[in-house]
Amino acid sequence: MSILVNRQTSVIIHGLTGRYASLQAAMMKQYGTLIAAGVAPGRGGESLLEIPLFDSVAEALAVSAADTAIVYVPAALVLETFYEILDNGIKTVFIGTEGVPVHNGLKIRRLAEENGLWVIGPNSLGAITPGESLLGSMDPAICKPGKLGLMSRSGTLSLLVMSILNQAGFGFSTAISIGGDLISGRSQADYLRQFENDPQTEQVVMLTEIGGFMEGPAAEQIRVMSKPVFCYIVGWQAPPGKTMGHSGARIREDRETAEAKMRVLTQAGARVVRTPWELPAMLEKTE
Repeated sequence: MSILVNRQTSVIIHGLTGRYASLQAAMMKQYGTLIAAGVAPGRGGESLLEIPLFDSVAEALAVSAADTAIVYVPAALVLETFYEILDNGIKTVFIGTEGVPVHNGLKIRRLAEENGLWVIGPNSLGAITPGESLLGSMDPAICKPGKLGLMSRSGTLSLLVMSILNQAGFGFSTAISIGGDLISGRSQADYLRQFENDPQTEQVVMLTEIGGFMEGPAAEQIRVMSKPVFCYIVGWQAPPGKTMGHSGARIREDRETAEAKMRVLTQAGARVVRTPWELPAMLEKTE
């Protein structure tokens, strides 16, 4: 089992002809991800990487049975692209684009909730269910099958921790970069509920950072979970008011600091580490 991504997942890639998107598509295809089509207005009838191109999502779906859309378009076009995906009934959307305007991100999240879509991102590195399917650019070389569920706001941090845990002998059920923009399509609590209900997942690693307060609802979910949750928070030395990498990683109020988040998560029963290199030993203690 897994969450959100499996060997049956069939995708269309909106913006496939972009340089970054085509590089990711090549990696996904090599891994075995089912890529049904690409969408590139004005390029319909062509192909790239032996993937047929269409001018619109509707045209792509007319000849394919894709259930997931991957979005690699400029930030200013993400909302318009999302409207097109929504109108055509796709229920899982991965948005790799960074820096989506906040008001557009809010619209995407509201419409997703109202219409039952699951949005991974914006500003997501990807998701992988090892041995089954890859969305985006999570590194398959450091992600073997196993019983750990991993979710992270930071794509780079997810790769670091996956590497550390892989070297320690741990494998993953599903690993997901949930997005580093200020507004995410789904909350940490939503992903925790998915892992709680996944039979393969036995432990969950949640990687988070300063800024925002998704950790509040996440803490409430951790209180009722049967599976242990391990957390690492980035930004212990970050000064208030300064953006640290992601647009969402900025302390605006006291509850958004690493110390405040550690207190909330610890009180809820999560095991919080000060460095990611502490995770393997802590995970082994609770196996």
